[in-house]
Amino acid sequence: MNAVRNYQRELERLTEDPAVQGSRLLLHSCCAPCSSYVLEYLRPYFRLTVFYYNPNISPQSEYRRRVEEQKRLIAAYNAALAGQTAPGEEGRGWPIEILEGDYEPERFAAVARGRERCPEGGERCRACYELRLRASAERAKEGKFAFFATTLTVSPLKNAAKLNEIGERLAAEYGVAYLPSDFKKKGGYQRSVELSREYGLYRQDYCGCAYSKAERERQKQERREI
Repeated sequence: MNAVRNYQRELERLTEDPAVQGSRLLLHSCCAPCSSYVLEYLRPYFRLTVFYYNPNISPQSEYRRRVEEQKRLIAAYNAALAGQTAPGEEGRGWPIEILEGDYEPERFAAVARGRERCPEGGERCRACYELRLRASAERAKEGKFAFFATTLTVSPLKNAAKLNEIGERLAAEYGVAYLPSDFKKKGGYQRSVELSREYGLYRQDYCGCAYSKAERERQKQERREI
């Protein structure tokens, strides 16, 4: 029987390597709340560029709200680093850069086609993970980054093993190292909730796509009917 991989432990071993520290990392971010802890965790070890690429988010007004919140959080972290506010742990490391990808809902629609009835976390979601991670791998190769990674593993609702499997397969395809992670471990998700409260971040109540929004509305309606 194959042993279950501990991606958090693999990440810790990498961050302890002096040869890795200070490397450039392209970090795909799904939203500001999820990225809050991940940025705090990684910034002491990597020169970070956040890649905001989420063509799944619907409607466009929701996309704009989320990307602006991401930019606001990064500005606050960088201000703390520069000593403009009282820094905590988030004040260590290098300034964080942000790269906003194109908003391409048609690309998400293409991978979701035929998978409209899949449950949350199923085949449609896995196709969406690959869409966003592939774009990240492409940008990482173009920008000559040492690593690419994603904040998605901080969510208790996301399959970290599947995300890491996709990331490692794309790493082999594009020739850019993938940073293994399971950021929800060791209280990572709880810390993201604390940081979201501390920075007053907008926390959406659905993953992003129209299908997840419909599922969330259905759950709300069921609770109202109880």
